[in-house]
Amino acid sequence: MGGHPSFLHAWTATLTDPEARLSPDALLAQVQQNDAQAHRGKLKIFFGASPGVGKTYAMLKAARRLREQGVDVCIGIVETHGRADTARLLEDMEPLALREVRRGRLTLREFDLAAALQRHPAVLLVDELAHSNAPGCRHPKRWQDVEELLASGVDIYTTLNVQHLESVSDIVGSITGVQVRETLPDRVFEAADEVVLVDLPPDELLQRLRDGKVYLPEQAAHAVRNFFRKGNLLALRQLALRLTAEQVEGEMRDYRSSRVGGQVWDAAEALLVCVGPHDDASLVRAAARLADALHARWHVITVETPALQSRHEARRDHALKLLQLARELGAQTAMLSGANAAEAALVYARTHNLNRAMLGRSPTWAWWRRLLGRSTTALLAHQAPDLDLILITRATQTLRPAAARSAFDLPQAGALWRRYLPALLISGAITLLASPLRSYFDLSNTVMLFMLGVVAVALRFGRGPAALSAIVNVLAFDYFYVPPRFSFAVSDVQYIFTFGVMLGVGLLIGHLTSHLHFQAMVAEQRERRTHDLYELSRELSGALTTDQVAEIGERVVQASFRCRASLLLLGMDDSLQPGADAASGTALPVDAELARWCLQHGEPAGHGTDTLPSAALFYLPLKAPMRVRGVLVVDPGDTRLSTIPELRRLLETCATQIAIALERIHFVSVAQDTLLAMQAERMRNSLLSTLSHDLRTPLTSLVGAAEVLASQLAAQCATPCATQATASAASLHAQALIIMRQARRLAHMVDDLLDMARLQSGQVTLRHDWQSVEELVGSALRAVDPAQLAQHPLHIDLPADFPLVRADAVLLERVLVNLLDNALKFTPPGTPLGVRAQVQGAEALLTVWDQGPGLPHGRERAVFEKFTRGEPESSIPGVGLGLAICRVIVEAHGGTIAAANQPMGGAAFSVRLPLQTAPQLEPAGDAEHEAETGKSPAAATVDPAAHALEPTAAPPTSPELP
Repeated sequence: MGGHPSFLHAWTATLTDPEARLSPDALLAQVQQNDAQAHRGKLKIFFGASPGVGKTYAMLKAARRLREQGVDVCIGIVETHGRADTARLLEDMEPLALREVRRGRLTLREFDLAAALQRHPAVLLVDELAHSNAPGCRHPKRWQDVEELLASGVDIYTTLNVQHLESVSDIVGSITGVQVRETLPDRVFEAADEVVLVDLPPDELLQRLRDGKVYLPEQAAHAVRNFFRKGNLLALRQLALRLTAEQVEGEMRDYRSSRVGGQVWDAAEALLVCVGPHDDASLVRAAARLADALHARWHVITVETPALQSRHEARRDHALKLLQLARELGAQTAMLSGANAAEAALVYARTHNLNRAMLGRSPTWAWWRRLLGRSTTALLAHQAPDLDLILITRATQTLRPAAARSAFDLPQAGALWRRYLPALLISGAITLLASPLRSYFDLSNTVMLFMLGVVAVALRFGRGPAALSAIVNVLAFDYFYVPPRFSFAVSDVQYIFTFGVMLGVGLLIGHLTSHLHFQAMVAEQRERRTHDLYELSRELSGALTTDQVAEIGERVVQASFRCRASLLLLGMDDSLQPGADAASGTALPVDAELARWCLQHGEPAGHGTDTLPSAALFYLPLKAPMRVRGVLVVDPGDTRLSTIPELRRLLETCATQIAIALERIHFVSVAQDTLLAMQAERMRNSLLSTLSHDLRTPLTSLVGAAEVLASQLAAQCATPCATQATASAASLHAQALIIMRQARRLAHMVDDLLDMARLQSGQVTLRHDWQSVEELVGSALRAVDPAQLAQHPLHIDLPADFPLVRADAVLLERVLVNLLDNALKFTPPGTPLGVRAQVQGAEALLTVWDQGPGLPHGRERAVFEKFTRGEPESSIPGVGLGLAICRVIVEAHGGTIAAANQPMGGAAFSVRLPLQTAPQLEPAGDAEHEAETGKSPAAATVDPAAHALEPTAAPPTSPELP
């Protein structure tokens, strides 16, 4: 917790103020947020009220100050607009090459995100944050490029004008008369780590404009007459100051919240915004401003009623676009289904504890709505008197073109005829069917046939055609069956009451039948989705391989969403591998770069997202609890998977289920491999221990017999005898020496096997004592083969004041012996080798080096594994245990061992051991006094110089034999 000061402050506050105590979830969220911020770059925005106030100039001045302090500053893209003062600040600063994008005959120069990620400077300058990128770039907006750079740890300096904020763009448009097209979500501005307001009074700005310091003279005159009027500049300046003040207030609130350990000014306000096909974006923007002013959480919903389903598809798409805008502004969105919008909104408000509702209000109401009070607002006011209602007047004119407006507002004639013409035909068919029954049934029974027709029409075509059928049936019944026939005249006044009841019952039956049909359709869809999720979970729970998971996931997603899908799974080399449909040739045309970006960032990409939204496919990461396990690629077609919130959440749930199944199989495989490795290791250790004990006794006898035989043959060779006998004894003596050396080598291997088995089983107890490195090196040199050692120049570099090390002398000597023996075996005769000791910080560094062929490239760490050799096919004898024993012994002492090739050739094996404070040597007088009194000294007296190995610049001509 030392790395999270805000966490410590919050925890300390709980001891002094119980009211400020944070919940465990809040503390965990705070720690996770601090961890995320620690690896994220810082965003600094130079904010202004209008162009020309000097934002880019101020940004470049700040960047040059950082550069003078030694910070790595790089220019991503900066627009000077021909200003000489600004251009001079770009001198001597490193720019990134811009990316050229061809659009027809034009060549556009855009910011290169890939080059910036590869360069990865400490601070990057990216001008005009709200700029729209050219088609073909990775992201449609520059602020999305900046977010990816921030996620990679790059600090960003950027500029922004107030009119480019999404929530105030309509206000700026109403003030200046200019509709701003390039906007960015307010959350980007609110997430900035620092906002620097670059302010300039309107009179000075206008003077700069006249002097040609903002635009060229021709452009300046036009700007003064339009956008740069003093009234506009005053209003924009006030708006920029207010937004900056709110940003500072938010930073202060966050600071106080982290210091007292609780949420200061905990906002109980919560806002529900209901949008429909008749609302416009101004309702969502007004809700965003109100929620920000109240510091409230806010939800935006739309209710898909039977009336909305029967409308033109463009109206439903318009509601979805409003939900998308709300998500970009930071709201939580949902698309509900229900027969009544007010009831569905009320249930949602009660479920999510929302105490305010904001709706759009038309300037003029239809007379029948005023008469019946059937508007959503009136129903909410009646059913929820405790819910605060906020009404926003809808705009009387929209900003879309007239052609698009007419196509949006008028339903297609074909869609109307497909619904209303069958209703008329059914009414005519019932009229003809009832004609031959007129003489057999009373008119009151004939009416039932017409009621049945209304029910059939309502069940199949909805409420509107049912109402039309009810009216037509009443007229047909009056004209063809009520006397006088073939006339709308009525002979009996009672029939008027019959017509009224018949019309009212028909309309009521049509409405109820349409309502029940809609509810049944919604329930069927929910049941199907729930069933699909259940089937997916059930089948994935029984999957045993990743191929089975891929096949099940693709099949269920394609069946549930009626679209093509493909799974890209993570391979052993962390690369994406094609799914089960790749071999059959039905795989989707996947963009490998986009899929890799989705995998690395864990964010959706492609169709309908902020990353390459023009792509034809939708890429969804398979997020598991530990890591992203792959990418689900979907061809949405016309299913609108990426725009409808419920469908997208359902698809994300399916992706999560698939990811969890993949992670389960992965960890099951890891557990099985680990278990098998443990069992194999245990069996191998048992086998090695058994063989070592069984082979040690006969090998010892063999070595002893070979030594005796060699001694006897040597004595015979020294005795005067015949020449032939002497030659025979000399030959046998040479063979005996070979037997002795090979037996010793075999005994050494058996000892290695036994030692490794004992070390792995933990049966060896270290005998720590203070040791002199000079004595350890000397003992190791005496233990190696003197014949081999004499063939190499030996260099010893041991400082005289080298400190004592606390270690097991026998085991540490074994390490040096194995390292020296390894150097002697793998280096040709005549090549030098040596041992040196150094002190590095709190560690002692012992290095055994040689100038032989060195280690194979890439196997510097593998040589310390058991039964691993540098060259697997080498003719040099050995089982590959010497270096493995060295590593186990060194790690048991709390140290490390490493191997590397030297720049001048050869290999170097470095042993690092922790240094501890050595005991103080007792004076001689005190030692004699303690000896006389019979008391043992408190610490052992060690004289390293008594047994020190004298360092030599040249190798000894004849090493000392034991």
